[in-house]
Amino acid sequence: MKAMPLLINLGKAITLSAWLMMAYNLVMPFEGNVAIILNILFGITCMMHCFQVAIFHMLFKTLLPLTKLDYLQVFIFGIFSLLAYRQKVMTPAS
Repeated sequence: MKAMPLLINLGKAITLSAWLMMAYNLVMPFEGNVAIILNILFGITCMMHCFQVAIFHMLFKTLLPLTKLDYLQVFIFGIFSLLAYRQKVMTPAS
């Protein structure tokens, strides 16, 4: 099970780079259709990650003490943060 944290961190890094590319496109748009596609992906990504924050709130509010930083991490990293919090809940306290 040591591969799971590595995959989660790799997914977070890829997700962060995608966010940075989409944010850069908002400030300095790329040439041609790439800018339009990235703007559409930015909107879809925001909606999906808001949905994941709602899922996170419904599933984990009774299991973990949640802070605003937890919600922000789920918004930024999406499913990879959900998997990390799931691991935190599923791992027995030792």
